[in-house]
Amino acid sequence: MTGPLLAVEHLSVEFPTDDGVLHAVDDLSFEVGEHEVLGVVGESGSGKTVTALAILGLLPPRAQIRGSVRFRGAELLERPERDLERLRGDDLAIVFQDALAAFNPVLTVGDQVDEAIAVHHPEIRGPSRRDRVLALLDLVGIPDPASRADQYPHQYSGGMRQRAMLAMALANDPALLIADEPTTALDVTLQAQVFDVLERIRERTGTAVLLITHDLGVIAGLADRVVVLYAGRRVETAPVDTLFAASRHPYTLGLLASLPRLDHRARGTPLFRIEGQPPSLVHRPTGCAFHPRCPFRAVPEPCATLVPPELEVGAAHSSACHRVDALADVTPASLRAAAG
Repeated sequence: MTGPLLAVEHLSVEFPTDDGVLHAVDDLSFEVGEHEVLGVVGESGSGKTVTALAILGLLPPRAQIRGSVRFRGAELLERPERDLERLRGDDLAIVFQDALAAFNPVLTVGDQVDEAIAVHHPEIRGPSRRDRVLALLDLVGIPDPASRADQYPHQYSGGMRQRAMLAMALANDPALLIADEPTTALDVTLQAQVFDVLERIRERTGTAVLLITHDLGVIAGLADRVVVLYAGRRVETAPVDTLFAASRHPYTLGLLASLPRLDHRARGTPLFRIEGQPPSLVHRPTGCAFHPRCPFRAVPEPCATLVPPELEVGAAHSSACHRVDALADVTPASLRAAAG
């Protein structure tokens, strides 16, 4: 195959509401290469999960979808549901945010992983399928998989449930794994366990990962490239090292500045925060969606009136900001210092 594994082009997703049209995703484009980990980061409501569900064809019928989603060169948005069912869980897999809600409470974890294999590969039977289930549970770090396979989801801890969800997603060796906030609602110890599992999956299977998260620490440790979303739009794209070392968008800089620093010795110093609130996706601001919160905005022209184009600012690095040249020397540290 030539070209990217997954190509999303000019994807827009809208939902009609009583107050007007909600623009959940707006003209979003990105690619995921073979064996690549692409991080998608942004606040709640930025369009991350809606994008994942649109890729898999899991949005409700009322969703209005435009654009293109191609997997291995084949369009997904125009495919009938029967074809998508063959892809989901086989070549494409997803790990949802809430593992307890995603599992069936009346079936054992082993039975549910077994079912994922049986649906797509009925030729694998009996002991071979059982061995595959136990191998998957072992891969994701479930202790004593032979006995744990016969337990129910409520008998697992939060971290173990999330790992079991990863095992089910990997049951058929997918080419692309979508991990949607895989560490949500877990304490830092359990987050570290899931983080280790994702690293192990990457090393042993070579599966490409679309990693959706608000946790920049996970992004730093796992991703090759990063797409930053704000109000349904892509505002910055860069290799992960470039994003942390030389970000060129005010929103990304604000996210990085708000990270707690263990090496920061000043006691009693308040954490940096981005002023204001995320915008309404029904009544969106004119111009740049971030301009009401941006400390570098130039109003009224152009920030409040024109949607900024995405400009190349380095190798594989682009930023959708009218003031991108003025940000060349701005760092998260300087933002924190300016805020006092």
